[in-house]
Amino acid sequence: MKSILSLGEALIDFVPEENGKALKDVHSFVKAPGGAPANVAAAVAKLGGNVSFIGKVGNDGFGKFLIETLDQAGVKTDKVFTTNDALTSLAFVSLKEDGERDFSFYRDPAADQLLNSEELQNAWFEGEGLFHFGSVSQTMEPCKSATSRAVELALAGGMIVSYDPNVRLQLWSSAAEAKETILNTIPYAHLIKISEEECFFLTGEQDENKAVRQLIAGNVKALLITKGEKGSTLHTKSSSIHVPSIQVKPVDTTGAGDAFVGGLLFGLSQQNQTFETIIDNEEIIKEILVFANACGALTTMKRGAILALPSQEEVKELILKKKVG
Repeated sequence: MKSILSLGEALIDFVPEENGKALKDVHSFVKAPGGAPANVAAAVAKLGGNVSFIGKVGNDGFGKFLIETLDQAGVKTDKVFTTNDALTSLAFVSLKEDGERDFSFYRDPAADQLLNSEELQNAWFEGEGLFHFGSVSQTMEPCKSATSRAVELALAGGMIVSYDPNVRLQLWSSAAEAKETILNTIPYAHLIKISEEECFFLTGEQDENKAVRQLIAGNVKALLITKGEKGSTLHTKSSSIHVPSIQVKPVDTTGAGDAFVGGLLFGLSQQNQTFETIIDNEEIIKEILVFANACGALTTMKRGAILALPSQEEVKELILKKKVG
C-alpha cells in the first residue's frame, strides 16, 4: 500500500441544522471539522489507507479539535503545526433543500495561511507515494510558496501528484488571479480532478473534448471531471471512461467531492503498478471510480464532511446493494 500526503487547509464548517434557508435566516449551526485537503486525508484514513496531513491550525480550541478529529479518523498528524499568530479558519454554510451549499468564510488571515516552506521536510516526500493538494492554499503567502515547494519536493521524490483546484472564488483577490494560478499549476500534476463548472471556468469551453485538450498538458496523465448525479469521466490523452453516479437522497453535499478524491487516491494506493499502467487499464480504473463514486454518495447522506465519511465496509456494501438492486 502506497503512502499518501495531503497538504492544505483544515477548518471548521458550521453547518445548519436544517436545509432550505439562506445563511441570514439560519438560527442554529453544528460544528463540523472540514477543509478539503483535510477531508481527503480523513477519507483515505477511514478507508484504511496510510495517510498524513500537512497543514497549520491555530493554537485554539478549534485547532485542537481538528487535530483530535484527524487523529481519531486515523490520519497521521505529526506534520500538522500550530500557531499563536492567527486563529483557525471558520466557514459558515447554508444548505439548499437538495443539500447544495453556500459558504461564508472567516479566515483572513487564518492559521492555515501561515504554513511556510521552511517547515516542510524533504524526507516526507521521498518514496513511491501520492501527494495531494488544492488551490485554497495558493490564495495567500506564505502558504502559496509552501504549496509550490511541496509540489517540487513531491516531484523530485518520485511521488504521483494529485491536484483538485476546488475553486472558491471568494477567497481570491480576483477570478483572473484564481484562473491564472490554477492553469499555471495544472501542468505540474499527474492527476487533476475538477467539476464541470470548474472546467468551464478554466477553459471557457462548453465542448468537453476541447476543454480536455487544453488541460491535459505537461505532467498531466489523467483529467477527471465530476458531474454530480451524472457521474464522472476520466480522460487521458488517448481515451475516456465514464462511470455513472450512485443515486442516493442527499442531505448535505459538503465533503462529497473530497470523499470521492479520497476514495480515488485510496484505490490508486492499493495498486502495485505504475500510475500510467493503472489509468490505461479500463477494468481497474472503472473499479476504482465506482468505489470513489460510492464514497462521495455515502458522504452526502449525513451532515458535515469528516464526520460523514464512510468506512471501506460501508462503501463495499453500497456497491453490492446497487449491483443486486
